[in-house]
Amino acid sequence: MAATSTSPQASPRIHWEENGEPRSARWHSEAGNPPPKRVIIADDRTNADTAYRLACEGTALLWRGDFQNARQLLQALARRADHKGRPGKKAKPAKAPSSPTEAFHLHRQAQSQRARTLAMLLIPFEDGYTIPLRRAPDVRLACNEAYGRYEEPFIISMRELLGLIGAHEWRRNGVEIPALGARIHPHYGVFSPVRGEYVQMVADAPLPADTSLAFDIGVGTGVLSAVLARRGIRHVVATDQDQRALSCARENLALLGLDHQVELREADLFPEGRAPLVVCNPPWVPARPSSSIEYAVYDPDSRMLRGFLGGLAAHLTPGGEGWLILSDLAEHLGLRPRDQLLEWIAAAGLKVLGRIDVRPVHPRASDATDPLHAARAAELTSLWRLAAI
Repeated sequence: MAATSTSPQASPRIHWEENGEPRSARWHSEAGNPPPKRVIIADDRTNADTAYRLACEGTALLWRGDFQNARQLLQALARRADHKGRPGKKAKPAKAPSSPTEAFHLHRQAQSQRARTLAMLLIPFEDGYTIPLRRAPDVRLACNEAYGRYEEPFIISMRELLGLIGAHEWRRNGVEIPALGARIHPHYGVFSPVRGEYVQMVADAPLPADTSLAFDIGVGTGVLSAVLARRGIRHVVATDQDQRALSCARENLALLGLDHQVELREADLFPEGRAPLVVCNPPWVPARPSSSIEYAVYDPDSRMLRGFLGGLAAHLTPGGEGWLILSDLAEHLGLRPRDQLLEWIAAAGLKVLGRIDVRPVHPRASDATDPLHAARAAELTSLWRLAAI
């Protein structure tokens, strides 16, 4: 079940006027967005150009028409957002960024603006996670998985609802992990292990002589703990401070029959004690997340990375190894120089035993239209083998 802090019960209220009367309902946003201040009623008569203009102005549209028409309207809004107006209209050529860092920040800014615009199409929920619209799907199971049990009416954006439905499908179908020969089932709000190269590195890297114990810092879906257990680590202690991640890992490990080998603990970084192997796959890019799930990608001020490095020596047994899994994308974007990473390693009383590198194979690495293509094309994912000095 989701943590209570992420449920609609913890949300503020959204206010609007309908049929001449003031109305209000609970507001829910996983990204933590405040409720829109201006809300109007929209239905099947609302055309896409008008809806896009209102959304860009910050006016939200609370949908009262056919659900499938709302989906089509959202697609039309997305096309206009991508073309800065009417679909088919050529966007003005943007000034070329002066550096990879500027390209990154401009890309994030554009993503944020697009997300704000598309979030202006709103969907109502009644008691028990029912949607009071024609041709609305039954999303009760998906909502219970994401939010836990809840009865009171609330309002969310159509874009978030579609994300929730998609996450339910990911959870049901799972993600094939070749290193396990099995599927991992990500929960809503828990980052899916779609970048398989780092999982394979953990499956292939030489284990230390002592395989009695390992720590997995930031367990997520539980995929790395499962790989370590399958490789013969007799006991894995896996930590996370996110309740959704802990629930997700618990379910996956049980499905794989590895829950007797892996112990889950709620903790910020390390559990108590020392281990001959400590593994961590922190977020790879030092930037501010815009939603809860982005904490798996963006690490403000490299907090988790620095915390792992700073505490690693004190949690390794003599002769033990720390495995840091990290992409160098931040280096190619000018966000974190390699020298800085090496300084943090040295300052933590650590030395580099070796490094295993692999090139990513995800589609964006070869997509020349991606605004960050140059950085992605040069990216390497590395497993750093670290030891205390």
